[in-house]
Amino acid sequence: MTDLEQLEFDPRIFRRARGVPDSEGSCVVYWMQRAQRATANLALNVAIEAGNILRKPVVVFFQVLPRSPRANLRHYEFMRQGLAELSGTLRKRNVAFVLGRYPEQSLLGFCSVVRPCLVIGDENPLREAERARARVASKLAVPFWTVDADVIVPTRLLGKEHYAARTIRPKIQALLPRFLKPLPDPSARMRRLRAIKHPSLNVRTVLEKIPIDRSVTPSNEFAGGVLAAQRTLARFLRHRLRGYARNRNHPDLDGTSQLSPYIHFGQIGPHAVALAVKGADAPAADRKAFLEEFIVRRELAINFVRFNSAYDSFDASEPWADRTLHAHLRDPRKTVYSEAELEAAETHDPLWNAAQKQMVLTGWMHGYLRMYWAKKILEWSPSPAEAFEIAVRLNDRYEVDGRDPNGYAGIAWAIVGKHDRAWGPERPVYGKIRYMSFNSISRKFDSKAYIGRIAALEKGRDEALG
Repeated sequence: MTDLEQLEFDPRIFRRARGVPDSEGSCVVYWMQRAQRATANLALNVAIEAGNILRKPVVVFFQVLPRSPRANLRHYEFMRQGLAELSGTLRKRNVAFVLGRYPEQSLLGFCSVVRPCLVIGDENPLREAERARARVASKLAVPFWTVDADVIVPTRLLGKEHYAARTIRPKIQALLPRFLKPLPDPSARMRRLRAIKHPSLNVRTVLEKIPIDRSVTPSNEFAGGVLAAQRTLARFLRHRLRGYARNRNHPDLDGTSQLSPYIHFGQIGPHAVALAVKGADAPAADRKAFLEEFIVRRELAINFVRFNSAYDSFDASEPWADRTLHAHLRDPRKTVYSEAELEAAETHDPLWNAAQKQMVLTGWMHGYLRMYWAKKILEWSPSPAEAFEIAVRLNDRYEVDGRDPNGYAGIAWAIVGKHDRAWGPERPVYGKIRYMSFNSISRKFDSKAYIGRIAALEKGRDEALG
């Protein structure tokens, strides 16, 4: 078996199109999508390894999609801030970078110009990205491989949809020693392509004059990019990891990592985060609690989206949840709010309103409150199916880390029992779905302090707007 064949059968790779690389091709192209970083990036590493074996230079191509589903200026600007750092870091690895904008500058058009010998992509389990990769694979004249760059344990090794953390945990833990290792950052050996007959757009102006939804402003709380991600991780390790096991479900203390926007856009990779936490100077209980959430629970969410095509709808419900919710479908609702009222945080519940405002104002909501937030939408909507749709639309519209497997799995857990079990006693509307109330969760943290903090944030925003 040749070096290239050994690389092709690496378990990290989802082979999309078989065939022999074109030895006359000019380069190896890495079509960057989800893993938007130049270091600790398995997909980029595979492209560089392949280029070195084939003795070809490596080019990273990234295309901005103006009509990305449910994305708006908040998401695009966060992404653009990260892209602004890429070219310089890739240059250090002897890799060229080309920024395009679809459809004027598409991957297929780029490949028709540079004539690559091989194309590498990174995996994304969401259906739109999956369909795009399938279309590309069917039209490329050279092999197209994709790499599972944003998980630690390759998803394909888990084989099927898992129904709870308890079923996926032993499989992940058995494979962690093999895959949770520092990632090298090899450099391409061949000289970078300098005369690419395909112009690269200016990253500073790439969002100008294109048809994107500009109704949601960029977040003032989260700046995009690898450097910002690294600073956020360093702050978490220094100030928040110690006590994480105790404080992570306390929104008033805000003891979470706040890394989810950077993980979603691939501006920091799971290996870098997990290894940093594993080796941190913090109590073992805190490190263990974080790694359970970050590896087992996160990769359970990715597994769910990968193997369940109904991941963003009521049809994702567990059979027991489907039965109990249908049994209570006609239960009278004490209160029903329209989607517009929910979006404007105009409910009778001050805690729910504060959580919604935090999401709208900052692009982020504390994870513990996301569960409560989604369950109240179930309680206040005409049907569970409508509740699921509303939660998805609001989450994807305002969260910087919206449109992510973690978000869809969280909504499915809260509303349709995904990765959970039946709970008693049976309640109106909820049936056997786990129940959360203002009083019950307010006993677990200082809800008044949290509500006050969000009110101050809102007041500061209003004063800044005049």
